[in-house]
Amino acid sequence: MLNKQLLPLLLVCIAVAAAAITVMATTTTASSADGDATVTCSTVYSNLEPCLSYVLGGALNVPSECCSGLKSLLSTARTKSDLQSACNCVKSVASGATGVQINRAAKIPGVCKANIPFKISPNVDCSKIK
Repeated sequence: MLNKQLLPLLLVCIAVAAAAITVMATTTTASSADGDATVTCSTVYSNLEPCLSYVLGGALNVPSECCSGLKSLLSTARTKSDLQSACNCVKSVASGATGVQINRAAKIPGVCKANIPFKISPNVDCSKIK
């Protein structure tokens, strides 16, 4: 079980994933019908838990497991509903993260080689994800 004090920090990592998922969705050529989201907050949290050591400042480098988790999440999120679900997980508690933590989280996509079309922010508008 996750430490409740770490949950807001994990959600900063999720902001990174939501942004990267957006990139994945816009670059995927296969189209799929939007239905119920298959990506849950639990899915997002478990995939990005390895990123916490970096976001919290304990690790000097982004762990390879963090990038693996991000890539796994990207491969899972295929529909608009999935993307918006992941985004809403972030918004639900990301406001508890500090600016330093958000800045560290914003570096993760670059390290993991994921292009993000917008700034990592707990104020992301999930309805704009297509």
